[in-house]
Amino acid sequence: SGRQQQRGVNWPWRKANPRMACQSVAAVMDEQALLGLNPNADARYRQRAMAYFEQLKESQDAWEVCAEALAKGIYSDDHVKFFCFQVLEHQIKFSLSAVQQQLIRETLMKWLQFQLMNTQPEKAFIRNKAAQVFALTFVMEYLTLWPKFFFDILSLVGLNPHGVDIYLRTLMAIDAEVVDRDILHTPEETRRNTLIKDSMREQCIPSLVESWFQILQTYQQSHPELTCQCLEVVGAYVSWIDLNLIANDRFVNLLLSQMSMEELREEACDCLFEIVNKGMDPVDKTKLVESLCQVLQSAGFFNVEQEEDVDFLAKFSRLVNGMGQSLVLSWTKLAKTGNVKDAAETLQAVEAKVPLLLQLLVHEDDDISANIVGFCYEYLHVLKQLPQLTDQQKANIEAIMLAVMKKLTYDDEYNFENEGEDEAMFVEYRKQLKMLLDRLAQVSPELLLEAVRRVFTNTMQNWQTAPFMEVEVAIRLLYMLGEALPAAHGAHFSGDTAKTSALQDMMRTLVSCGVSSYQHTSVALEFFETVVRYDKFFIVEPQHIPGVLMAFLDQRGLRHNSPKVRSRVAYLFSRFIKTLHLCKFLYVKLHVQPRFFFKIIYNI
Repeated sequence: SGRQQQRGVNWPWRKANPRMACQSVAAVMDEQALLGLNPNADARYRQRAMAYFEQLKESQDAWEVCAEALAKGIYSDDHVKFFCFQVLEHQIKFSLSAVQQQLIRETLMKWLQFQLMNTQPEKAFIRNKAAQVFALTFVMEYLTLWPKFFFDILSLVGLNPHGVDIYLRTLMAIDAEVVDRDILHTPEETRRNTLIKDSMREQCIPSLVESWFQILQTYQQSHPELTCQCLEVVGAYVSWIDLNLIANDRFVNLLLSQMSMEELREEACDCLFEIVNKGMDPVDKTKLVESLCQVLQSAGFFNVEQEEDVDFLAKFSRLVNGMGQSLVLSWTKLAKTGNVKDAAETLQAVEAKVPLLLQLLVHEDDDISANIVGFCYEYLHVLKQLPQLTDQQKANIEAIMLAVMKKLTYDDEYNFENEGEDEAMFVEYRKQLKMLLDRLAQVSPELLLEAVRRVFTNTMQNWQTAPFMEVEVAIRLLYMLGEALPAAHGAHFSGDTAKTSALQDMMRTLVSCGVSSYQHTSVALEFFETVVRYDKFFIVEPQHIPGVLMAFLDQRGLRHNSPKVRSRVAYLFSRFIKTLHLCKFLYVKLHVQPRFFFKIIYNI
């Protein structure tokens, strides 16, 4: 009818009785129900489509009309095609007769053959659904009825771009069904998946790897999107196949060459990361990482400051992080087994990556910096285990400290009044940097204390003219020392003389230099947070209590123009009063200095 043509459905059959729609293979599809598949259809048609779907699922053979529609390419409407694949997907999950299983296989291969002849590929959502159905069929039948699954597909598609696309999508769908650790499986499914992987390793993995190489080589110029898909497949499968099939000169050189191609290099980075992440012998892992690094360095990839593409650099930073962590893991294994020579060589390899680590850590883009934090953390853990540090290692520690202090700083675009997703991401990034600061304190507490003291003192001397972000981060560093250099029950002002003296000097400067008057919410909040963290300081130097109480109570605190500051300061003030038992202090002031007491009452 005209309405059916307007909906874009090419209806091949006419139907006399809807109730007879699904009784046999010869029966036709319910065209009125199919109209409900259109997203713009009204509720009545959508309900009918849902009922029709349930009807097809419950029938033993009615789904075969969907198989026939796909095999013959009868429908041009995308939603009908998707619907047919949904029906097949449901049927495959339940017991089918041998004849029906054969029909499923023939339907899929005929549909695939149609794709090779089409000038335009199907929509992506149809190709993804088809890949899921292929993968589900593979899981159900590979070990028993269809051991030549991959050979049949490869012999059919060859290097046809449309066919290769379906082949690669199917491989990713199989990975999701069989390998993906994020998906929970029953014990029976886990055993089945293990058998599938074992069988694939024996029968077809070398052929699959060869097909990947041919695809990567053939399409890297003409079809970069297919090449990226293939790189994703390699990265997914490398975790459980023989690494020698991938980590060889032929394959790795091809991947490294694609690191220089703008449309491919991000996926090539991810693929190399998965290769580096593969578990293997520590000595072999060190050799693999070092060979990759030599090629990347000679190709200029280590010149981070010359690279303008931040998306690529974020991927590259992740790759360097993976290589660094792999080297640290190799060193740990070798050191535990007493392999002194190889452990020393691996440690040397780790040290050689530190200049690159620092470039990435201090990069102005936080995503690039965040991606290298893991390697930095592990490197500091290695230094912590060494009996003595070299001058270069001490210099590395100081450089990491300076980088962390710099990256803790807010940028001009941070919106303090209306914090959104970007601001939340920076808060999370700051937490990662705090972990590095804590680890630095474990490796060299003296260096950290001195570095923070230097930054804090210089900033407080010029706080009136310094940008808010410098003032905030200086106070923040003092605050962070409280956790980085822990003390029992917060007793930071007793015991270790050097630490006590430094913290006491900084706190004295904080409460007496006037920085509490700085007109920015972040500085105000950090001031009061730090005062409360180091409340024991006021037991040692109680003469500073009146000034701090006034800061809490006037326009710097409870009367601040920012509701956010007022709300937080109210909570902090209650803690400050309770922990120092200041009610007793105020009682004494009432009798000794009544003017001061009534000034406080007035501000309240």
